[in-house]
Amino acid sequence: MQAIILAAGLSKRLRPLTDTTPKCLLNVGGKALLEMTIDNIMKNGISEFIMVTGYRENMIKDFVEAKYPKLNIRYLTNSDYENNNNSYSLWMTKNYIVSDSLLLDSDILFDYRIISKLLSSQHTDSLAVNSNHTLGEEEIKVIIDSANKIEHIGKHLDPAVSYGESIGIERFSLDFFQKLGEVLERKITKENNVNEFYEASFQELYDKGNAMYAVDVSEYKSMEIDYPEDLKRAEEEVKHLEI
Repeated sequence: MQAIILAAGLSKRLRPLTDTTPKCLLNVGGKALLEMTIDNIMKNGISEFIMVTGYRENMIKDFVEAKYPKLNIRYLTNSDYENNNNSYSLWMTKNYIVSDSLLLDSDILFDYRIISKLLSSQHTDSLAVNSNHTLGEEEIKVIIDSANKIEHIGKHLDPAVSYGESIGIERFSLDFFQKLGEVLERKITKENNVNEFYEASFQELYDKGNAMYAVDVSEYKSMEIDYPEDLKRAEEEVKHLEI
């Protein structure tokens, strides 16, 4: 299994903290977010990494080389990171995925057992959902059917009818990922749709009958870090995490 980490963005909402440091290298509880992410992945037996970098990528590469000198990692450079979104970064990985894979955003503080639960799910195509989080406009929300199959995903969904928040960790079979790559290829190379969240492409596959399932991981702590106040709250949350 391969792990994809997306870490190209500017993280403008965290300025001035990210004026000189990429978000994934911000420290929480004495460790960089990226360090905790890599450790959590390796605790689950995954040792092959693909990372998409952009903003201050040399800092990220230097950090990983210093912390994990023997890590099996391929870097892909999103050189136009200021003008595209995470769907573009994900599209860049499509020719390098040769097995089932795990996709993670690089700005998540999370318990390593979330990955364990995804990997132990009977569904190879699944995403981690927090069903206990209070939902608003900002969260990527999901609506599911009675079998936990995802029917709709996106920020625009009505919180009142949504099951929970997608926390930014997904598991794909190779077959599903290849279909996802075809959708991204069309959108980016033919439609020039480079500034979209990747969940929009997930939705297109759901609409075409490709099933993906929600795995409720709300018994384990996780949080996305977007604003300076999130980082302050993360300092308290990390004390209660298994990482």
